[in-house]
Amino acid sequence: MEKSNLLMPSRRDFITKIMPACSLMCTGGMGVLAGIRSEGEASIPQEKHMFDKEYPKKMTHREYQTATSWLFILFAKRVEKEFGKAKAIGLLKEFATEMNLERGQRQAKKSKDLSLKSYTRMFAEPKNWEGLLNMEIVEDTETAFELKVSECLPAAVFRDADAAEIGYASVCWGDYAWAQGFNPKIKLVRDKTLMEGDKYCNHRYIWTG
Repeated sequence: MEKSNLLMPSRRDFITKIMPACSLMCTGGMGVLAGIRSEGEASIPQEKHMFDKEYPKKMTHREYQTATSWLFILFAKRVEKEFGKAKAIGLLKEFATEMNLERGQRQAKKSKDLSLKSYTRMFAEPKNWEGLLNMEIVEDTETAFELKVSECLPAAVFRDADAAEIGYASVCWGDYAWAQGFNPKIKLVRDKTLMEGDKYCNHRYIWTG
């Protein structure tokens, strides 16, 4: 008897249905989605449903990241066991590439231009990364931008869960596609990541146009 598709999803189902939901939980996508208003939604304040009211227990950034990542990590480890590590990591990287290409393309549509400066401007806003990254801008010119990250909360959480390869494939790998989605003339060069056990991440974005 063949196994149920729920237990052995097809590659297409895995990429298009299962992994997106888990990956959004992992990378904080729920917080991003919460800030997007659907077209035509009324702006008049309304009484919040009980599901949407503020959770009374205050959480640290680490506690929140751990809480939103643990199910994804457990699921990814289950997929590794079912399909093999190489297959599972490959699927994670493939989905991260697809998701971040679209992410970059959406960002490009909202940007006033597609220059390197426009893309990297987000890294100069500390509030965008508060509680997630400790970073330093090493170089910022028209043709090169380098960012040194000395602390990364997702890396800490995934490494603590003995899931660094899963974290690299789902969180770090998509950075390359994100830049390419914004503008194919922007290339990310990086050979060190905290997720892989290095002392820092050296994100260097090069303008190739």
